[in-house]
Amino acid sequence: MADWLFALVPMPFVLLFQALVAVGGEMGFVGGLLVDPETGRPLWDYPEIFIGMALYALPGAAVLALMFVRRSRPQLLLAASGLLLLLTGNFLPAGIALYSYAGHFTNRRLLACWFGLHMAALVAAYSNIHVVTVVFFWGMFLVVPTVLGLWVGTRRQLVERLQERAARLEREQHLMAEQAISSERTRIAREMHDVVAHRVSLMVLHAGGLEVSAQEEESVQTAGVIRTTGREALSELRGILGVLRDEETDLAPTAPQPVLADLDRLLEEWSGAGMDLHRHESGDRNVPVPEASQRTAYRVVQEGLTNVAKHAVGATVTVNLHHGTDRLEIEVANTPAPAPATFAPPPRSGYGLAGLRERVALIGGSLSAAPCPDGGWRMRAIVPTDRTDTEEGDPHGDPRAAGR
Repeated sequence: MADWLFALVPMPFVLLFQALVAVGGEMGFVGGLLVDPETGRPLWDYPEIFIGMALYALPGAAVLALMFVRRSRPQLLLAASGLLLLLTGNFLPAGIALYSYAGHFTNRRLLACWFGLHMAALVAAYSNIHVVTVVFFWGMFLVVPTVLGLWVGTRRQLVERLQERAARLEREQHLMAEQAISSERTRIAREMHDVVAHRVSLMVLHAGGLEVSAQEEESVQTAGVIRTTGREALSELRGILGVLRDEETDLAPTAPQPVLADLDRLLEEWSGAGMDLHRHESGDRNVPVPEASQRTAYRVVQEGLTNVAKHAVGATVTVNLHHGTDRLEIEVANTPAPAPATFAPPPRSGYGLAGLRERVALIGGSLSAAPCPDGGWRMRAIVPTDRTDTEEGDPHGDPRAAGR
């Protein structure tokens, strides 16, 4: 776009200058304006005058055509503009050529040489004109464009250096952030290994010893469940530690994520631990459910059962699943605890529901949890199975509504 502008905008002035020089050199235009001083006849009555003016304008047009190579081959434009200045006195292309070279190239010595050659061509072309006029032309059409090009080129170099510096600082900042994240991941993995893995390993060992030494069948079964659950927790913890310690997270080995098909095993584990658990499933089970929605539904049920085990020991739990056309609705509800717990409850982190709500919101769903009028607790999640947004107030989305 800039090359086209440099070629087209000055063209009328360059061609007009060429035509005026042609007329002034052959017919005395400078003294007689547009009239032949000998006959008094207007110049447009001479057809050969216009033919000569057109031919004389061709060198100016050829020089302007070189504007398209002013950044790739600037020496061609500089040489042509200097030659045009020497032969015809047309100084407009010379100013543009000097401006372009000063603005796009950093070789100041070569720029000084080209400036000196153009100045010599200007002096030679206007040797018969008053010195003040030559100095004016020199300052306006050679010095000013060159100085302006130097300012533009310096500013362009400054902007490029600032952009390069900003990009380098951004890369360094990203590198420092990645290093900090890697250090923090390593620290978390170390703490989890030293604290959690150690405690779970002790729990598995004690459960194994109890399973061997216990006399009652119920105690043996309970110890076996504890040992199996602990071993699975250690296996999952080992995979998590591998992800945390591996810098290439995407390539780290991870276990398959649970889906709806794993719900049976989850419910059997909690039932084997003594929980009074009931499951109800309705709707069209043939509707395809994305894996992300299946994983989220599994985590909702898992979190609901874990909360019941923490806060309502001995309560009856109902898990309702409804397969809709565009959503999967999960509800985990429990009755009040029959009696206060006789042992200290497990420590609370306070992040279970918050993290679960974030997980559901990531796939466009919603999660609600509140106490029931009878003193129990109810947690309900709506997980979309397509791109359609769900609404909390939809009466057809309640798994416990009439007809479900």
